[in-house]
Amino acid sequence: MYDAVMIGSGPAGLSAALYTSRANLTTLVIGKDRGALEKADRIENYFGMAEPISGCELVENTKTQARSLGVELVEDEIFHITWNGHFILEGKNGTYESLTVLLATGTGRKTLKIEGLKELEGRGVSYCAVCDAFFYRGKEVAVLGNEDYAIHEMSQILPVVKSAVLLTNGRELKTEVPEGVQVIREPLRSVDGTERVEGITFEDGSSIAVEGLFVALGSAGAMELARKAGAFTEGQNIKVNERMETNIPGLYAAGDCIGGLLQISTAVGEGAQAAMSMIPFVRRQRKEK
Repeated sequence: MYDAVMIGSGPAGLSAALYTSRANLTTLVIGKDRGALEKADRIENYFGMAEPISGCELVENTKTQARSLGVELVEDEIFHITWNGHFILEGKNGTYESLTVLLATGTGRKTLKIEGLKELEGRGVSYCAVCDAFFYRGKEVAVLGNEDYAIHEMSQILPVVKSAVLLTNGRELKTEVPEGVQVIREPLRSVDGTERVEGITFEDGSSIAVEGLFVALGSAGAMELARKAGAFTEGQNIKVNERMETNIPGLYAAGDCIGGLLQISTAVGEGAQAAMSMIPFVRRQRKEK
């Protein structure tokens, strides 16, 4: 079991890892990619830059620094977080356990514009299969997504519901679908219903009747993981205090996922502050054991 796990290998996650590792905490950074910095061709507004540098170079340089301090880095995609005296993180390639967790996966900064989707959130539209599948036992539902995260959510739903269909919303299917699950590739026009979800209408005019829609597009971001862990959110941001603490003891968030000035310098500072909170928390946990 680790003392500290950072979900996200961007500025916030790596910054926190530098501090926790130097404080002699066993530290793991889990990242799927380089995040938003992967698309940054030139960075010249960050402290200490004598010459512009690409986002990829900056991340790789910091990863090298982190490894030299004993940080372990793995490539994986985390689907779910649970707590059983400590945190258990379920990923595509493995399961990880830790005393503390930092959510630092950034934000997609995009919203899905489908009529009725936002209006029916909490009334048939769900973002957490583990949380809500029970409420749809014996019913017909749909999962919206086209990658591994959608299939993970589907695996939580299938043993409970009457049937489930996978909707890719016109996107390429990038994963294997469980046997017997219908796949509809047509883009969605609307999520239908008045008080609750009653069905889905597609751009070609066809429709299906469902009582629930589980949204699992792309990867499970910080917001989705926060909700699964029971952390409070506000709008598109995770709620934290000045110490980067969520309402869940041992769970922290930093970087773009908490809002504010979406800059590298801000994320690095927030990551450092999160680490300064994680270190005494872990030391207290060690003493109690």
